[in-house]
Amino acid sequence: MSAIDRPKGQQPTATYDSTFLKACRREPVPHTPVWFMRQAGRSLPEYLKVREGIPMLESCTRPELVTEITLQPVRRHNVDAAIYFSDIVVPLKAIGVDLDIKPGVGPVVEKPIRSRADLAQLRDLTPDDVSYVTEAIGMLTSELGPKPLIGFAGAPFTLASYLVEGGPSRNHEHTKALMYGDPQLWADLLDRLADITAAFLRVQIEAGASAVQLFDSWVGALAPADYRRSVMPASTKVFKAVEEYGVPRIHFGVGTGELLGLMGEAGADVVGVDWRVPLDEAARRVGPGKALQGNLDPAVLFAPTEAVEEKTQEVLDAAAGLEGHVFNLGHGVLPSMDPDSLTRLVEYVHARTAR
Repeated sequence: MSAIDRPKGQQPTATYDSTFLKACRREPVPHTPVWFMRQAGRSLPEYLKVREGIPMLESCTRPELVTEITLQPVRRHNVDAAIYFSDIVVPLKAIGVDLDIKPGVGPVVEKPIRSRADLAQLRDLTPDDVSYVTEAIGMLTSELGPKPLIGFAGAPFTLASYLVEGGPSRNHEHTKALMYGDPQLWADLLDRLADITAAFLRVQIEAGASAVQLFDSWVGALAPADYRRSVMPASTKVFKAVEEYGVPRIHFGVGTGELLGLMGEAGADVVGVDWRVPLDEAARRVGPGKALQGNLDPAVLFAPTEAVEEKTQEVLDAAAGLEGHVFNLGHGVLPSMDPDSLTRLVEYVHARTAR
């Protein structure tokens, strides 16, 4: 029996029996559940209004604001799960790393990690460091009722990439130079980040999150052999650290078609798939015993409704033989996307997959 067959602790029965969690556990569902990466945020006018004048990282530390932003897409789109509003660098900021999220750029680190001495920036994360997360999730779960809340964190490789590069990077040259040039320092860096990430996920689960997603946004930059040798041990450590809670663990990266099997092997219960690989082929690569999540190209939402429905049906047809399927985009909601197109997409998937 797998870990997610045995819920632990305070997980509400109504949430446990939700369509989203049933699909994650590869159980029969009344319809295919839907949620969207980056559903809480930048495409919604109500989000832009409440965030006006508030820096991103500050907004992540205000429980009332986090609660409101997390709930906005649930109210508007009737998605089957909420995802906690935060950012992958929040735990790094919480332990004192000097960084900021610059509009139009992304996370920028003041002192990049390039030597062993630089590891001193990364102390352990404690629940007190992110007490606002515990408070916000408590507020959210009381509002959401039987609808699940997904917690999330950045995976060790993606966090390491930001820390080593000093910010977003197209080629990850400093990251790969460290990984190849000083394998022991690289391993120690990822191991420390795995501990921080696991602690951050534990806080969210213990506060009431019903599932967690590990985002490895940049790991598609690696070849499979490099992933297995230099990244997979840290991701496995994270998944193992939260296994006892019995909540579904989702793993997602961009451009990871060649890594799908390994990402599942790392310990995920659900493997997220971007739009580049059809779900039936993704299932072949991942192998049995895993649910899949995905995978409509976000850009499709800018096409006319008829075209959106046609492409959505292609995804649903490819998913027809899966053990479990959670419908999502192949990456995040784009800032200029019409929110109404997302609402219509949820309605379409629910109607077409009703059993």
